Amino acid sequence: MNDTIEFRVLELMNARLCHELVSPVGAISNGVELLDDDDPDFVRDAIRLIGQSARKAGQRLQFYRFAYGTTATAGGGGSGRDLAAGLLEGGKVRCDWSAEAADLPVDWQRLACNMMVLAAEALPRGGAVLIRPLQAGGLGIEVAAEGEGINLGPETRSALDPAAAVALLTSRTVHAYFTARLALQLGVRVAVAAAEAQRALFRAAAG
Repeated sequence: MNDTIEFRVLELMNARLCHELVSPVGAISNGVELLDDDDPDFVRDAIRLIGQSARKAGQRLQFYRFAYGTTATAGGGGSGRDLAAGLLEGGKVRCDWSAEAADLPVDWQRLACNMMVLAAEALPRGGAVLIRPLQAGGLGIEVAAEGEGINLGPETRSALDPAAAVALLTSRTVHAYFTARLALQLGVRVAVAAAEAQRALFRAAAG
């Protein structure tokens, strides 16, 4: 990729990260405003709101620091499985990260985290994301999205191609593009192995 293309990808990823943080940070701001109220019930609600929102902002920052960063370990947030569970905590999508996948090398856990985000976004009505290794030894990852009304648009499929036109990426589809590029560093490709009304399957494997 040339410098211009890399800069556009950075812009889109920054926009995506800001979008992820707007909601919890905005809630913290709202909670701070409520602290000025004379009603003690409002103040208690404000403190609760601030605490919950700060926790959610922290979980998102820890997750994306690992998923998008270059850290050698998952860091203070725990394993990739812990970070994924924290990202989805309190939402409509739950993560079932198998014990076998939890033992994958850190680079593969990082790829699994990014694939998990793709699967979760395909579940607008909620459901479950299941993460499993394809083979012992970390030779591949399978991530399934299971739930009602699977929504996996053609833009996401196109962005999973490492040769996708960067000019056509958006802040929503840039994550798929980044995931595909990350997979290439491990010598594998991410593909949509299946997409049905109640199940979508992403697979990262050689060949």
